[in-house]
Amino acid sequence: GGESVDADAVSMGTPAYRKRMASMMLVTAALAYACGGLFMKQSDGVQRLLPTLCFVGLFVAGSTLQAVGMKNGEMGVSYVVVLGVEAVLAMLLSVLVLGEALTLSRAAATAVIVAGIAWLQRT
Repeated sequence: GGESVDADAVSMGTPAYRKRMASMMLVTAALAYACGGLFMKQSDGVQRLLPTLCFVGLFVAGSTLQAVGMKNGEMGVSYVVVLGVEAVLAMLLSVLVLGEALTLSRAAATAVIVAGIAWLQRT
């Protein structure tokens, strides 16, 4: 026998589907902002053209995704979720790509942000 599929979760017109798509857009917006931050760092204070164009483009893409993702949601929750996910992704990218230090204190602060995002999404 096959697994049963929740038709409500599959149908594109359902609230569950719309909520899932909105969440994906908000997370993708946060990723665009965090990657834009990497290019911002590489732009040398907006002195280098290509990294500057990249971060501006990623910020415009992030803003667009965030606007669409928060269309039917509450602004306060949506905005804080994007900022929190962006902060976590930026921390990870700074460590993995730029070789910045991840101290115990920074890791703990990041964990608090993750806990806050999870809590906020459940309210």
